[in-house]
Amino acid sequence: MFKKNTLSSNKEIKWCPSCGNYSILKQVQVILPEIGILKENIVFVSGIGCSSRFPYYINNFGLHGIHGRAPSIGTGIKLANPKLSVWIITGDGDSFSIGGNHIIHLFRRNINMNVLLFNNEIYGLTKGQYSPTSRLGLITKSSNIGTIDPPFNTLSLALGAGASFVARSMDKYPKHLREILLKASLHNGTSFIEIYQNCNIFNDKAFNIFKEKKDHTIFLHHKKPLIFGDKNQWGIRLDGLQPEIVSLDSSMDLWIHDEKDRTKAGLLARFFDDYFVHNKFPRPFGILYRKDLPTYDSLFHEHISFKENIFKRLELILKGNDTWEIK
Repeated sequence: MFKKNTLSSNKEIKWCPSCGNYSILKQVQVILPEIGILKENIVFVSGIGCSSRFPYYINNFGLHGIHGRAPSIGTGIKLANPKLSVWIITGDGDSFSIGGNHIIHLFRRNINMNVLLFNNEIYGLTKGQYSPTSRLGLITKSSNIGTIDPPFNTLSLALGAGASFVARSMDKYPKHLREILLKASLHNGTSFIEIYQNCNIFNDKAFNIFKEKKDHTIFLHHKKPLIFGDKNQWGIRLDGLQPEIVSLDSSMDLWIHDEKDRTKAGLLARFFDDYFVHNKFPRPFGILYRKDLPTYDSLFHEHISFKENIFKRLELILKGNDTWEIK
């Protein structure tokens, strides 16, 4: 189709040196030639923020939109031209603050496009204020004694709004991120990938615990048991709908991951919440939920075709041979 090197833009990249965005950009450039879509049929749409400079740095069609409105712009593009592969590039502030209303309706409609959330848990472009995903107690320029807002659980929100593909990866997991991006691109519906992305200027090392300590991460594989630890010595089983951590030598009746099970995906997403964090549950990476569901864009065009057929039949009736003479 085309090669990765044709996707490099001649624009100067204005991200800070060592920003996690570079890794995400590279992985997207690597997978695009593999998804089987013509380069001219791929479109990137962004809002406002460091992440949203992305369309400038990839030699492809793209649009740098306004704050929080990338889902709405992307929806219009997809409905106008269904053959396009539309990618939404957004940050935690862009999508879950001013754009919160727009993204939840994108999820519920299940429009066939891909959403990449660059989550650095901070406002980077405006120089370090806390964002909707900042951790409780984080000291920033706008929370000098620590935040008191509980952070959004982004994956729970996506599942609750009806997203049909929900996953998490990280800038420091390049191979894993490529795999998730490829699977998302093949999904028929709205795919949502939360990507933990390091902001080395205003929130440095926020996700290092998930890179350095395997006891804090678990990688999800469809139809495989939930096992984690630096020596794979821990597993997770379910007592009803209550997860519990067990050593592998104490029980092998482990939770088997099923990407089509929304209820259990909801439990996995909650490993982010305080109860699970304090009880040392690992943070899940991979696809929590994936299921083919009717897409809004397909239903929309079927609806338009149906209405056009009605109007055509009505026109034939009005111009037909059956006439009446009223005296």
